[in-house]
Amino acid sequence: MVHFIPMDLSTLNLEQLEAVLHKDGPLLVFAGAGSGKTRVITYRIAHLIREHGIPARHILAVTFTNKAADELKERLSHLLQGDEARGLWVGTFHAICARILRESGRALNIPPNFVVYDDGDQLDVVRRILIELNIDEKQMNPRAIRHQISRAKERLITPDEYRDRASDYFERIVASVYPRYEAYLRAANALDFDDLINKVIELLETKPHARERYQDQFRYILVDEYQDVNYAQYVLTRLLADKYRNLCVVGDDDQAIYGFRGAEVELILRFEQDFPDAKVVKLERNYRSTQVILDAAFKVVSENQFRAPKKLWTDRTQGAPITMTAARDEEEEARIIADYIVQQTRLGKRRYGDFAVLYRTNAQSRAFEERFLRERIPHRLVGALRFYDRREIKDVLAYLRLIANPDDSISLLRVINTPPRKIGQATVKQVQTHAAECGISLYRAMTDPLLLQTLTSSTQQALLGFVRLIEQLREYSETHSLSETLKETLKQTGYLAWLEQKGDLESVDRAGNVRELVNIAQRFEEREAERVPEPDEPELTPLMRFLQYVSLVSDLDTLNEREDQVVLMTLHAAKGLEFPVVFLVGLEQGLLPHALSETPREIEEERRLCYVGMTRAQDELHLTYALSRGSYEGRRSAIPSPFLRALGDTPAPTLYQVLYGAVASPKSISSAPPARFTATNKTTQRSAFLPGQRVRHPELGIGIVVKAADLNVTVMFPGGKGLRTFTLLNCPLEEA
Repeated sequence: MVHFIPMDLSTLNLEQLEAVLHKDGPLLVFAGAGSGKTRVITYRIAHLIREHGIPARHILAVTFTNKAADELKERLSHLLQGDEARGLWVGTFHAICARILRESGRALNIPPNFVVYDDGDQLDVVRRILIELNIDEKQMNPRAIRHQISRAKERLITPDEYRDRASDYFERIVASVYPRYEAYLRAANALDFDDLINKVIELLETKPHARERYQDQFRYILVDEYQDVNYAQYVLTRLLADKYRNLCVVGDDDQAIYGFRGAEVELILRFEQDFPDAKVVKLERNYRSTQVILDAAFKVVSENQFRAPKKLWTDRTQGAPITMTAARDEEEEARIIADYIVQQTRLGKRRYGDFAVLYRTNAQSRAFEERFLRERIPHRLVGALRFYDRREIKDVLAYLRLIANPDDSISLLRVINTPPRKIGQATVKQVQTHAAECGISLYRAMTDPLLLQTLTSSTQQALLGFVRLIEQLREYSETHSLSETLKETLKQTGYLAWLEQKGDLESVDRAGNVRELVNIAQRFEEREAERVPEPDEPELTPLMRFLQYVSLVSDLDTLNEREDQVVLMTLHAAKGLEFPVVFLVGLEQGLLPHALSETPREIEEERRLCYVGMTRAQDELHLTYALSRGSYEGRRSAIPSPFLRALGDTPAPTLYQVLYGAVASPKSISSAPPARFTATNKTTQRSAFLPGQRVRHPELGIGIVVKAADLNVTVMFPGGKGLRTFTLLNCPLEEA
């Protein structure tokens, strides 16, 4: 039973109250990092319903992630009673649009059982089209083509318009792939993520009845993270809000970091031009970080020219100083951070879950993973291979998608011979050719007598056996639950047994993932059983609901912040999160800002990315960079990030000093590579030794650490040299 909490507006600050109490007309809320924007959105919705009597069904709230949507619903359940929130639409742009299309997509000849193709599926389609066009993907990167098609869709550019604009060889290749890509999706009754937005725009623009229906339904619209919308999402929002103009957008241009996905920070900055009568509220009071952290972050981001003026402040005027540490290389960078985490957890000052290591590129995680494994520091890598992207999970989901939609050719190609059922590539090629000639899906082609009569008897039986398998599972799914259908699919296809009989460690692990998928399906069923359907909600089978759920879930949606593990993640993945202690690592030219960021616009986005990383920290912020770093070309000298210059030459402590109390002279930040460690400071800036560790002494040679306590380390040297004790503050030892 949900505990009801009376809505107390006195708990809001003045600016938050302004945003909550504003009723009609456009509203722009600049919500700085940690300024309580989710609280404002929640209270605003509750106030509209409770105090103004706006039915919940007339309110639409768009969030950036499914996790944020769930949090919003949870908070509203505490503020509203009974059925007050019944009918409220809350979700991401993609989830909202998928629901609209399942309700009203037939007006555009889109059946409600369409499937959503993820990035991998889209890439498969592009690759198959390149084969049809006799284009070698080694010469023309299919990922680049997929990316270009997505960028075109985000700008609402049709295949014909793209063809007319194509100006070079690459764009002409994309122009030849784009219409075929669209035709492939239509034949498979599939939409990609961009289609979910674009088809709703088409529905609203071309079907007056649908436009009237949804504009009347969504009389009050709230869009969170508005700085991250792309042009198509912007057009969609304007279309939905055009009649009543009760549009509230919440965002922070200083946290606009998704330009590479098509987001346009200009859209939030031009809101006042789009709506000259808009009320503007700035949430500048921060409830997350210390003033020390906020001041440093402001110094960095304020160097951007293209931003709305604002500055965060907090009551937390006291706080730990920010550290800035230069490490010899990425290995030492990982080592000193691991040492600090070990020290803090052993002293009982922190738990592992308090720490986050944030970096610009996924490749930077390697040194930390290896060091944390060596030190037995529990950790979780966020942004690695997503559970739903694992090969075995995609295989099983492909079977389920075929059961729900047999015309899904990408799913069919994935599992037609997995496990092996004597349907080879030559046969698949014949089916594909026949399907293309007749304009039908692969599944329909497999039962076409015109094709079957050209095949051998054994090949016919293999194809028809696969079709019978899918048909039997379709019939089974109509009278059984989701989890029962999944288990029956694993049984009838022999997929789980196929993995188990292989016996190798990888297959055992993959079989374990498949069983976890069954658990996920069962938990999904439990949640669905408790969920009260919304009014006018499209009737979908449990199987279709599950497939929609897994197609829209992101890696961050599955992040369990309660687990006691150090989190390793990219700066992009960290947005919206907070941690007591943040290590912002790899602050070097070429990493942050990234080497591919060259234009002033791109550099400003990289600076915002640095700002986002800094403002994830609640209590402690530690900045690190390496003096040299390994790369594809070999080891190279590194240059500190130019963003650090904004922090000035004010001396900052290093992690070495925090760990060992050593006194060192911090280096000022410049664009030139810092000098190598000198003889006077090298020994004060090193990590702790551990018992059992091999070390090297310049005269005594190789030894083994037998004791490391306080600021001393005792080493056993062989050959009669015996035990020697050294102080860490003047220590000639190096790791061997």
